[in-house]
Amino acid sequence: MMFETTPIYALAVSGIYLALWVRVAALRGSRNVSIGDGGDPNLLLRIRQHGNCAEWSAFVLILMILAEGSGAPELYLHAAGGLLVIGRLAHPFGLKIDSADHALRYMGNGANIFAALLSMVCLIIGLLDLWGP
Repeated sequence: MMFETTPIYALAVSGIYLALWVRVAALRGSRNVSIGDGGDPNLLLRIRQHGNCAEWSAFVLILMILAEGSGAPELYLHAAGGLLVIGRLAHPFGLKIDSADHALRYMGNGANIFAALLSMVCLIIGLLDLWGP
């Protein structure tokens, strides 16, 4: 089977992931911190922004590729992938040291949860062989 839809979103999210990694690496270098956050709250924040991207991206992309392999229609995969990208773009800007209730954090988390749920539903439908011919 050739996967055509999920790789588009894997590539997009990989770009976001690498941009967040560059931000961590740059701050580590300027603060001369090799491991951990060195007690720097700004470095801790960037580490969590990057880590959250890795955690959610891997989770949702695995669900998407499994759903695609089970025959999920492109429309649903594009919807899940679009939500994933929106979530990954919004969340780092909403993750703040001094506030847990930033709108972009909610938007990012919500978009990722909906992407995961949509992918899970597609996977269930595929496993039950309900997509039809």
